[in-house]
Amino acid sequence: MKKIQLVILLILVVGCNNLNKNQQNVLDANERINNDVEMYKNVWNTFLSGDTSVVNLDNFTEDVVVILDTGNIVGIEAVKAHYKQYLDGFSEIEWKIQDAFGQGDKLIKQWNFKGRHTGTFFGIPPTGNILNLSGTTVVTMKDGKIAKEHDFFDMKSMLDQLMKADGDVIFDGYQPVN
Repeated sequence: MKKIQLVILLILVVGCNNLNKNQQNVLDANERINNDVEMYKNVWNTFLSGDTSVVNLDNFTEDVVVILDTGNIVGIEAVKAHYKQYLDGFSEIEWKIQDAFGQGDKLIKQWNFKGRHTGTFFGIPPTGNILNLSGTTVVTMKDGKIAKEHDFFDMKSMLDQLMKADGDVIFDGYQPVN
């Protein structure tokens, strides 16, 4: 009888220990995601406030990729130059990450970008119009660094807002869910 009780006790101890390891793995994964989200928010908030130095090997993989329909942009300097178009093309920038969350190595960011079009932006000469654009970015993280980004937004809305000579603004209609 004592052997049976000992076996049952051993099973309970081992089972509880495995549960604790599984719980710890979940906690570790959640902590990594939270750290990735915070780092990501900090990088883009800093960049869009004008400090492009945050696009570096501390925050991005050397072979970081931005997915575009016209062809991917690869490498830190190319990515920095791509996103710098927003700083060169707009003044009065208001940038907000409305929500960001993740699972595994993926992050999802919902964002809103506002600014006055006062410089050349991807070849579009300045119009003085206000751009108010919302979108979503799917991000792949690798070892706590940004490895890939794929932005989704309403290109027609952006072009309509920029190309209106009278300054009319057509908002793309995104409203965050509270």
